[in-house]
Amino acid sequence: MKPLVSILIPAYNAEEWIADTIRSAARQTWEPKEIIVVDDGSTDRTSLIAHQFEWASVRVVRQRNQGAAAARNTAFSMSHGDYIQWLDADDLLAPDKIARQMEVPNVLGSPRTLLSAAWGYFIYRPYRTQFRSTSLWCDLSPVEFLLRKLGQRAFMQTAVWLVSRELAEAAGPWDRSLVYDDDGEYFCRVILASTGIRFAAASRVYYRIAGSGSVSNIGQSEAKLGDMWRSMQLQMRYLRSLEDSDRTRAACVRYLEGYLVAFWPQRLDIVEEMHEAARALGASLESPRLSWKYSWINSMVGWSCAKRVQLFLRNAKWSWLHYWEKALYRIESRIFP
Repeated sequence: MKPLVSILIPAYNAEEWIADTIRSAARQTWEPKEIIVVDDGSTDRTSLIAHQFEWASVRVVRQRNQGAAAARNTAFSMSHGDYIQWLDADDLLAPDKIARQMEVPNVLGSPRTLLSAAWGYFIYRPYRTQFRSTSLWCDLSPVEFLLRKLGQRAFMQTAVWLVSRELAEAAGPWDRSLVYDDDGEYFCRVILASTGIRFAAASRVYYRIAGSGSVSNIGQSEAKLGDMWRSMQLQMRYLRSLEDSDRTRAACVRYLEGYLVAFWPQRLDIVEEMHEAARALGASLESPRLSWKYSWINSMVGWSCAKRVQLFLRNAKWSWLHYWEKALYRIESRIFP
């Protein structure tokens, strides 16, 4: 018999997107499948909209708000699939996403093999998604994947993975204490427990950029900065548990250098811990630098103000793009209903 795939969707205040996301799950050509939506205490119409898809064998449960990781753990505990497809409530899967991954030779006989896929960004119109290859878009061993992920600051979006139940159980549950980068930490554990990653180039995921208010936007949040640093420490530890060598230590140093600016100057305590971590790896970190567009502000009024201006302008840019994309999406929907 073909393996059952569980498509698990955690949702919180996702009324604008949840219908499209569930449709993309229901339209998967792979059978058999089950779809489970966990509404994590939404205060909008998310649960009501999700219940409208019960005709497609969608199970919807509601729990008090506990965070995305807790919602994912609830969904997994309810699932029965031989394979797990994680899907955030605003993202989309190509109709043959899962089927294409299952076509990878010898996968069904290797439950510790982790399957990945291509992905791209979009805002409102999925057909405008651009798929841009990275160094992670290929077959890789666990250590080589983590080397590239940390050393090159590359990543794979949550929905690209297709994980066997055996592998998911070996990795353990999502860390409920992490508000930010819980997916980065979780999938490092999955990779650690795997025998390797197989990339299905024809399998595609559409990653919606939800805007500055999304969970994935770190901004200047003290809590998210703290979670980011804890996740970074864990991921460096995971890599070095596979191989503690000059190249893995160098990758960790590049990882620290790449993210140092995110903590400066709000969390100088973490900045000092990052310097200590680099020294323990036999290296030192250079002071972070702002791009030339903001360095003159830094020279006049200081880092804090320059960084606030940078974040403000970045959020203003994304807000304008969202407004424009939404307007075009509505116009197209009226012309081509």
